[in-house]
Amino acid sequence: MMTATPIVQAERIVRRDTRHGKTLLQPTDFALAGGDRVAITGPSGSGKSVLLRALALLDPLDDGRLRWHGRAVRRAAIPRYRREIAYIRQRPALIDGTVEDNLRYPFSLRVYRDLQFNRAAVEMLAAHAGRDAGFLERHASELSGGEAQIVALIRVLQLAPQVLLLDEPTASLDPESALASEALITAWFDDGAAARAWVWVSHDAAQAARVGKRQLTMRAGVLSAAASESLTAVPISKESAQ
Repeated sequence: MMTATPIVQAERIVRRDTRHGKTLLQPTDFALAGGDRVAITGPSGSGKSVLLRALALLDPLDDGRLRWHGRAVRRAAIPRYRREIAYIRQRPALIDGTVEDNLRYPFSLRVYRDLQFNRAAVEMLAAHAGRDAGFLERHASELSGGEAQIVALIRVLQLAPQVLLLDEPTASLDPESALASEALITAWFDDGAAARAWVWVSHDAAQAARVGKRQLTMRAGVLSAAASESLTAVPISKESAQ
C-alpha cells in the first residue's frame, strides 16, 4: 500500500535544450510513493532518461519543482536528496581495483562518511545476484558487462536509498545477467518493504511487465499511462490529457 505523502513529487517540471530550441521534457506531474514500482517504456529519444535525470536533480530544471516527502528541495538539501534518490545508468563506471575496492569507494565521500562498509551485507546482496563471497576479490578489469553492472548495483544498494531511478540497467546485458540484476533489485525492494520505490526505464516490454506495477509510456517528452492501464490510476502530464 502506498503512503499518503509521496517520497518524490514532480510539479510541472520541464527540461529544455536551449541550444537547439527543443523542449526535451514537457511540463510533467508525477508522484512516486513508498512501495511503488513504476516501469516506463517508449522509443529512443522520447525523454525517458531526461525525466530520470531531472527526478534525480542531476540536471537543472528549467521550470517546475520537486518535492521530497512533501517539501520543496532546497539547494542545500540536494546532496542529501541525491543520496536517497539514486540514479543508476546503463553502463557503470568502475574504479581500478577489486570489486571490494569499488564497493568501499562511496564511504570515502563526504556525504557517506556517517556510514561504514559492511562486508557481510554486500556478500548477501551478491548472493541475491548469484555471486559467492569470492566475487568481492575479483578485479574490476576482469568483469563482464553483466558483472560490472551487478557491482554498480550493489555499490548503490548497500547505501540503502529510498528510491532507485533505473535507466535501462540491463539493456546491454545477456539474459542471465539481466535476470540476476532483477533478482538483486527485487531483494533490495522487498527488504525495505513499503519505504522503498523504483522507476525502471526499459525497452523490453516483457521486463517492464515484470518490474512495474504501474506502466507508463513516454513519447516526445510527454509522460502518459500505458494503453492497457486506467488513465485515472496514474499521475500523468497535463499535456497528455489534452
